[in-house]
Amino acid sequence: MVIKVAKLAGFCFGVERAVSRVNELIGQGGRHIYTLGNLIHNPTIVKRLEDRGVSVIGASDLDRVFEATDADHPSSVVIRAHGVTREISEKLAGFASENEYFGVEDCTCPHVKRVHDIVAKHSGPDTSTLIFGDPNHPEVEGICSYVNGEYMVFSSADSIDFEKIHKNNVILVSQTTQNLSEWKKSQKILKKVCTNLLIFDTICSVTENRQAEVAELSEESDVMLIIGGRESSNTNKLYAISRERQPDTFLLENASEIPQIRITADTRIGIAAGASTPGDIIKEVEKAMSEKELSQVTDTQEENFAELLDQSFKTLNTGDTVTGTVLSVDAAEVKVDLGAKVTGILQASDLVDPTEKLTELYKVGDEVTAVAVRVSDVDGVAVLSRRKIEAAGRWQSIVDACSEGTILEGKVVDAVKGGVIIVINGTRVFVPASQTGIPRDGDISTLVGTNQKIKIVEVNEQRKRAVGSIRAVLREERKEREAKFWDELEIGKKFTGRVKSLTSYGAFVDLGPLDGMVHQSELSWKRIKHPSDVVSVGDTLEVFVKDFDREKKRISLGYKTEETNPWNLFTAQYHVGDVAKVKIVSLMPFGAFAEVIPGADGLIHISQITNERKIASPAEILHVGDEVDVKIIEIDEDNHKISLSIKALLEPEEAEEAVEETAEEAVEETAEEAAEEKEEAPAEETAE
Repeated sequence: MVIKVAKLAGFCFGVERAVSRVNELIGQGGRHIYTLGNLIHNPTIVKRLEDRGVSVIGASDLDRVFEATDADHPSSVVIRAHGVTREISEKLAGFASENEYFGVEDCTCPHVKRVHDIVAKHSGPDTSTLIFGDPNHPEVEGICSYVNGEYMVFSSADSIDFEKIHKNNVILVSQTTQNLSEWKKSQKILKKVCTNLLIFDTICSVTENRQAEVAELSEESDVMLIIGGRESSNTNKLYAISRERQPDTFLLENASEIPQIRITADTRIGIAAGASTPGDIIKEVEKAMSEKELSQVTDTQEENFAELLDQSFKTLNTGDTVTGTVLSVDAAEVKVDLGAKVTGILQASDLVDPTEKLTELYKVGDEVTAVAVRVSDVDGVAVLSRRKIEAAGRWQSIVDACSEGTILEGKVVDAVKGGVIIVINGTRVFVPASQTGIPRDGDISTLVGTNQKIKIVEVNEQRKRAVGSIRAVLREERKEREAKFWDELEIGKKFTGRVKSLTSYGAFVDLGPLDGMVHQSELSWKRIKHPSDVVSVGDTLEVFVKDFDREKKRISLGYKTEETNPWNLFTAQYHVGDVAKVKIVSLMPFGAFAEVIPGADGLIHISQITNERKIASPAEILHVGDEVDVKIIEIDEDNHKISLSIKALLEPEEAEEAVEETAEEAVEETAEEAAEEKEEAPAEETAE
């Protein structure tokens, strides 16, 4: 066996710089050290730093760290090599200027900062900025934040959306760790489309050389080992480049993940590593490979051993259910040791739920049971599927949920004719439109992408079909809310609710789980013809419970209070002898009714309108809507009646004598007549 390690394997300049600086800070002591996100995409290094007291935080934690930093608790926040967004960078600078005990260590790779400077300088409102990279990568997120104007991120030449490029000026940059061949392919295509294209080669030169070396090494090796974090962009690029040339390429984070591979004395092993992989891990992998027992076997022994080994392998046929051990995992497939002549392959396309990821479901060393759906001794692979095995267990859980009435939760993945499809533990369940909880004329497609709770209402064992209802769950939840509402309801309890509808006798108010009704008589202290005279649909009211009947599900609400009683407001403001400006609201043969304050009317008897002459009707002097000054000459507390006089203000001395002589007589003469008139015209009655 021959082992060859790539010359450019391991830490790049930017990563080495960041890790060294953090180690220096640890050595200095006296400060709590935080890294904004994982310092590098290598879990082994991140774990080592955590063991030495370094904490990993997110952008949302910055305020908390800043507030906790003082003379007794100084801190340093490290910006990793990928860099951060402009907003976060400015925020950190502001924190550092405000608090001398808050330190910022900017370890952004110089190559990344160069991209920030380029887009900040050359982008603008008349320019389209194209960024080649992973839109979810922190480095790309940082680059985007420095763009002034429109920009587009694309991850491959085939994914370029040319319709979004509508500016005369176009600039093109790349994430520093992108695939070089795809970058060149993208440039070639864009040069044909964009007449005024300005290209900046921002892929790190070390990345370019590293990728070129891996391409060459993989072509001359029988097995390739790529070492690095599975979240590392540059490591995944190396893995993809190698696998294109050498199918037996494995991605591992450390020596413990070395796959079970068959090797002989002539086997050529190539080892490469991403920019976030430290040298000691590379050495460990190289040492572990060199110590494999097979490397000590002679050529003759190897041949004999190979024969015995071949005989020991079990025969595998299509349709067999097999159990094996995971050898390696990547985004596209899982390799499984089946103890057979062939290696098992679980593909990402086998996943029922498109949102699941192989790298999250499987780890090296896991035991996997699956069904062989295609076996090829020529290729040495057996395509496996877990769908049948998993489907049986998942279907049974659906059947059990139907019989037990269990509430399940899943994600709506599609809107189809007549309803939506929701995936629950990998099983597709149909929810009819009538059971979605969306109104008949509503758009059920708004549910796509949302998580919903459902009850299984029907199963077809033979066809393995299930029907669910979101509406049934909503109905149960509503019943629970209503039961709790009734349990907590009591006379006098206050609510703030919205007017939902009006009837001829009152207004219905939304109290949450239930509606209550404010009777027309409770809406105003004065008589009204219709609730719409006081409130409108959509108004917000402060109401209180007057009475309720749980069995009949009726809630009577009050709206008017003693604090708003016009009579109370009047007596608090006016007294006998006071002068007030009033508004004439109705005319009667015996006098005129005038509004003193809204809801409180007083009577100006015909004898108190003028002292110039006797009049046959108040209409000779007054008109509805007139505003006049009057004097309050009597307040009847028991009957809530107010006597007013204009005459008392015309000739004070004479009027005063006249008032004393006629006030009592006028009230007595008109009381009965006024009552009769008001029965015929209730809207013109005095305040009650």
